[in-house]
Amino acid sequence: MREYLLVLITAPHGEVAEQIAEALVKEGLAACVNIVSGIRSIFSWQGKIERESEDLLLVKTRAEQLERLTQKVVDLHPYEVPEIIAQSLEAGYSPYLQWIDDVLGGNGEEPGSDHQ
Repeated sequence: MREYLLVLITAPHGEVAEQIAEALVKEGLAACVNIVSGIRSIFSWQGKIERESEDLLLVKTRAEQLERLTQKVVDLHPYEVPEIIAQSLEAGYSPYLQWIDDVLGGNGEEPGSDHQ
């Protein structure tokens, strides 16, 4: 059975999140990316407490894509250490998981192909 992931990525509020999301979907590294705008992050960075308005990307993908997905985010992201964390999905609606497979390819098919 394939391992599906929900990857959480924060990015500066605005165009950066959209650029990352579009690149991940366009390159077949994610089936879908939701952007939750306007989150407020409070974190410690280089000995100081920082506060930032950010966007949260909710990325649906498979475990086999994580390494390439991570590298793509690092290449596009302006932060020195971007937040990229993945959670394994224990369960999901079977047709949705099949859709992820259809979009990302597998079973010898090209990503996005229609196998009716």
